[in-house]
Amino acid sequence: RARGHRLFVHDVRPEACAAVAGEAVEVCDSPAEVSRHADVVLTSLPGPSEVEAVMLGDRGVLAGARPGTVVADTSTVGPAQSRRLAGEFAAQGVAYLDAPVSGGIPRARAATLLIMVGGDAGAFERARPVLESIGSDLHHVGESGAGNNAKLLIQMIFFGYMSLFCEGLALGERLSIPFETLFRILVASSAGQPRVETRYEAFKANDLTPRFEVNGALKDLALVRELVAPERLPLLEAVIQEFERARSLGWGDKDITAVRGLLQPPTP
Repeated sequence: RARGHRLFVHDVRPEACAAVAGEAVEVCDSPAEVSRHADVVLTSLPGPSEVEAVMLGDRGVLAGARPGTVVADTSTVGPAQSRRLAGEFAAQGVAYLDAPVSGGIPRARAATLLIMVGGDAGAFERARPVLESIGSDLHHVGESGAGNNAKLLIQMIFFGYMSLFCEGLALGERLSIPFETLFRILVASSAGQPRVETRYEAFKANDLTPRFEVNGALKDLALVRELVAPERLPLLEAVIQEFERARSLGWGDKDITAVRGLLQPPTP
């Protein structure tokens, strides 16, 4: 949503830009062109390597950014990378914020995302009007990298919960509790969690169309592991092992609920 802002957009998929092109939206041919025009730049990318390329590439964000620009990256990456990028951007007078989001596609479409921001508080306030166009729950967590830390804690807990829920669901079915009855009991109980109920139809049909891929979960969990290295958190390691088993069975590009198939094989 433009919400009164003039938008300059770029995506590696031209069709994505074409879908939003309009009177208040100008399509750009590179991240550098976006940052030449925009006062606040938002990026959303799959992972660390893409963030690095988009930020520091020859036609990347930093190549076009003007002093005073604020760049807010909403990707899920590690705090060390964000701190390093913040230093490189600061050397050119550009503020860099790590601003990962939580809430999934439904909250993104409704512009009600939770946004956790690390970096300069003044830059956060300058970016706030733009961030409020995609989120309704904004938090300045602390210095550079703090937003990443908060997001990775969310991912650790969420994937751990989903892994255990799927395992319990599969075990209940093994114990001959009908799926419909079992699912409703679990959702209504202290074991329930709002995100699970939204997956009811997918669970019922054993539909593994990815809302969040196993590979993506493993990427995020590896970043959490880096936070505590060289220590190991026992429950975190158990969750990683579950998702690694799912990937080894060829389910890396399936939804994270594929871990249910470790006890109950999913439909291919």
